[in-house]
Amino acid sequence: MASAHAIPSLDEQFEFTAESKRRLIIGIGAGVALVAIGAFLLASGVGGHDTHEVVHGVGASEGHDGGHHAYKWTNRLWANVWLNAIYFTGASVIGMFFISYNYLAQAGWSSAFKRVPEALPAYLPYMGVVVLAVFFLAGHDLFHWTNPGLYDKASADYVPIIAGKQGFLNTPFYLIRIVLYFTLWYVLWRMLRNFSLQEDLYGGTEYYDKSIKFGTAFLVIFGVTSSTSAWDFVMSIDTHWFSTMFGWYTLASWHVTGLAIITLTVVTLKERGYLQIVNESHLHDLGKFMFAFSIFWTYVWFAQFMLIYYANLPEETIYYRERFSGYGGIYKAPFFVNIFLNFVFPFLVLMTRDAKRTYIFLKIAAWGIIIGHYFDFYVNIMPGTVGEHAGFGPIEFGMILIFACGFMWSVSAQLTKANLIPKNHPMLEETLHHDI
Repeated sequence: MASAHAIPSLDEQFEFTAESKRRLIIGIGAGVALVAIGAFLLASGVGGHDTHEVVHGVGASEGHDGGHHAYKWTNRLWANVWLNAIYFTGASVIGMFFISYNYLAQAGWSSAFKRVPEALPAYLPYMGVVVLAVFFLAGHDLFHWTNPGLYDKASADYVPIIAGKQGFLNTPFYLIRIVLYFTLWYVLWRMLRNFSLQEDLYGGTEYYDKSIKFGTAFLVIFGVTSSTSAWDFVMSIDTHWFSTMFGWYTLASWHVTGLAIITLTVVTLKERGYLQIVNESHLHDLGKFMFAFSIFWTYVWFAQFMLIYYANLPEETIYYRERFSGYGGIYKAPFFVNIFLNFVFPFLVLMTRDAKRTYIFLKIAAWGIIIGHYFDFYVNIMPGTVGEHAGFGPIEFGMILIFACGFMWSVSAQLTKANLIPKNHPMLEETLHHDI
């Protein structure tokens, strides 16, 4: 516990070193090389499958959906771009979510490291551009509902269920929603970020009060857009299928991923001599957050699965059938890896009080969650976009490298733009003496 006689320095400037930049550039270069190798192999027919008609959604295994498009090797490339863009969009926006609900709760403990979650949303504009680009370039290959024949009663592809969703699932409205998501999230983050920087300069409670108001406004907006974006980004891939719990499910996945990234970043900074005011109690609380929301994600996952299993309706169970036993069973291993890494592993690692205060255990749990929720989005996105053509090869590992290194660059660059400790935060005294 800190005391009035042992307060560490509040002046800390993060240094994004040339060596760190060099490593990230090498990582991005290696990712590009792996993607190029993977693309060449797929284009050459190595590791791929013969081209054939691919169908999506309910009845994909039964052939109910009608024709959509012939599979092309580029589908796997674009599906991986989409997967990583959605994953890192969530990781980024959760930084804003975290600081917003801490403002609303007027929580003091998190102010010690608030610059970390504050830095995450800087990656949002890049992800917004990627998401829009993929939809324009490959939307028809990834999203079944973009096939105009589905809505034409004279067409052999006409599907009444999908045609009934045309008011929501149509390209102009879809694009408007995507632009709104990223614009609203980013603009509100810029406002809170600016208030935070102004507070560093001028002190007082004016900017803190403004942050509470705009943080609350973000929570109201995110309460809606976290669900609608989950429907647009992920659920609309399986156009027939729907779940009323899917918005909560995706938010839970994004949230615990963001918490793991925040925790991993804080611990890494501590190991490098930064964030001296962060003590074991702060780490304990971050560990509790990861532990609790891993269980919450599992609760939502199981509730969604149990209700669908219990009702045993074909239009609902097809979603799990495809992932458990469809496409030659290629999604069965990721399905169970998902459950293990996102529930069993963090539950066992973080169960004790000491584990939540120990760097190595926090890092192990955080990495398990970060990797586990990549599998979560993989299992949700890949069956409906590439079906039996999915796998883990150079393209998958290359894409992860590119997006992850870009994310780390964005966060590191943002951390250099402000003092790591919000020196004039009204709750700073509380966080200095945080003890649980």
